[in-house]
Amino acid sequence: VKAKKGTVKFVLDCTAPVEDKVLDVASFEKYLQDRLKVDGKTGTLAASNVTISRDRTKLTIAAPSDIRFPKRQLKYLAKRYLKKQQLRDYLRVIAASKNSYELRYFAISGGDDAEDDAEE
Repeated sequence: VKAKKGTVKFVLDCTAPVEDKVLDVASFEKYLQDRLKVDGKTGTLAASNVTISRDRTKLTIAAPSDIRFPKRQLKYLAKRYLKKQQLRDYLRVIAASKNSYELRYFAISGGDDAEDDAEE
C-alpha cells in the first residue's frame, strides 16, 4: 500500500491592486503558467501535476510535495511581472504566512520628511 502523496499549496493574494483595477489576475496567471519552472524546465507544469487556480483576487499554486517547488520562485516571478507592467514602484511582494505572498502598496508617509530637509 502506497502512502498518499500530499500537496503543497502557495497563495498569491492580489486583493489590493485588483480592487483598484491596477492588476489583471488573468494575465498574471498566464505569465506564471508560461514561466514557472519545475526541475529547471519551463512548460512542464501539467506533466508534474502543478496546478494554478484563480479566484477573483487570489492565485493558488498547488504542487505535489514530492517535487521540490520553491516558494521563492513565486516571489521572483511576481516581482518580474510587476516590473514588466511598470507597477514595481507602487507594489511590493510580502510573505503573509509560511506559504502565501501578498501584493501590497508601499506605505508612503505624508511628506513630513521633506519639510524637515528644507529647513536645515
